[in-house]
Amino acid sequence: MKKIAVAGTGYVGLSLAVLLAQNNDVTAVDIIPEKVEKLNNYISPIQDDYIEKYLAEAKAGTRTLNLKATVDGASAYKEADFIIIAAPTNYDPHKNFFDCSAVESVIKLVLECTADRAEKPTMIIKSTIPVGYTKSVKERFGAENIMFSPEFLRESKALYDNLYPSRIIVGCDEATSEAADIFAGLLKEGALKEDIPVLKMGTTEAEAVKLFANTYLALRVSFFNELDT
Repeated sequence: MKKIAVAGTGYVGLSLAVLLAQNNDVTAVDIIPEKVEKLNNYISPIQDDYIEKYLAEAKAGTRTLNLKATVDGASAYKEADFIIIAAPTNYDPHKNFFDCSAVESVIKLVLECTADRAEKPTMIIKSTIPVGYTKSVKERFGAENIMFSPEFLRESKALYDNLYPSRIIVGCDEATSEAADIFAGLLKEGALKEDIPVLKMGTTEAEAVKLFANTYLALRVSFFNELDT
């Protein structure tokens, strides 16, 4: 059982928190006290059938979820083995710019509160980021313990998509390769689907895969919207 902190309780963060809380000690971190209070009472702050089902079963005692929530990020990150960063990164199409300030705030706090640790936690960025960002942020912060793992989730079906993923992709380098194997194993352990393919690649390649998938879906939606008009 690993200690895992999840920064952000939107569809990506909360679905992963619930998935991993089946077999690990998970703390969800959010800056909104109302969302934290709801989660600590097993109420989902977002609409997702499977998340709502799993939380309701945990409240009724028919499902084990080692899940709690807090607004105190430092306390959650301080002793975590893995820290999943699922903070929002709003994209401005006019400026072609991702606002990654929330991601970097989490990274800074993690580095501060784990400075005394001999064995550093692994940070996994799950937020949508520009190609080359992970390598850049590792260099800027002087932190080797950061990797990227893209998500391919649908709103309102995020936990279902984590329970039955088509594949798991982890972007890593030599320094994070072993941690990437462990993290992928944790995702597979929480899933219901069997024989899930795991693809390991460089962080830049993984970022490109994510952005390609987003572009493809956007074009597909646009195409079918045009057919309907």
